[in-house]
Amino acid sequence: MRLTVSEAAKRAGVSVRTLHYYDEIGLLKPSETSQAGYRFYDDMAMAALQQILFYRELDVPLEQIGRILNAPDNDRTEALQKHRTLLLMKRRRLDDMLRLVDETIGGMTMYDERPKPTQADWEAVKEQYAREAAERWGNTEAFLESREKHAKYTPEQEAQINAEMEEIFQAFGACDDPEGESAQALVKRWQGHITQYHYNCTDGILACLGEMYVNDPRFRENLDKYGPGTAEKMSRAIAAYCKK
Repeated sequence: MRLTVSEAAKRAGVSVRTLHYYDEIGLLKPSETSQAGYRFYDDMAMAALQQILFYRELDVPLEQIGRILNAPDNDRTEALQKHRTLLLMKRRRLDDMLRLVDETIGGMTMYDERPKPTQADWEAVKEQYAREAAERWGNTEAFLESREKHAKYTPEQEAQINAEMEEIFQAFGACDDPEGESAQALVKRWQGHITQYHYNCTDGILACLGEMYVNDPRFRENLDKYGPGTAEKMSRAIAAYCKK
């Protein structure tokens, strides 16, 4: 198999910009680059991409994913099988939701009648895989610091942390000038929030997060729920902040 970057992106369900970003940070290099600069991806590269998407589903940071892919004990087949399990569960959950919608509007569409996994089932499997990844590769300073802090939080504290996070995101969504003083103050507040409640967010980590917000479709989709273009605003604001 020899796919262009657009073909590889379409097959994996990510954006071309995401693949370019993974190439830039050294997470996933194309298997071949032509003299004209065109990127091509073979079977091995696509398998590696599937691994990356699996660990992103578990909210593993990109830096940590790079360590996992390069680890001597990394089992590619095992990761792909687990990714397949998550995807099947997600598909069956969606089928069940579609059935309920059709029943509500009087549709007659037929679906697989086998027991469907619930949201709790899917979250439990996802948590299990995340725990396994943490046990095997969760040895970065940021990962350990974040895990240690969250282990001490009460449900009320977690809710307060999430509320503060959403307040910051909403403020970015309403921001008109990503490079203006108010936006720069928001970036400083966001960096402080991460450092206080999760891990020490250095300027280098903050810059990487800013890139991730626009290059990872899932980050962009979640952030843009706080207003069209929120991810882009945050990325631009962080880039301006880190240049100062």
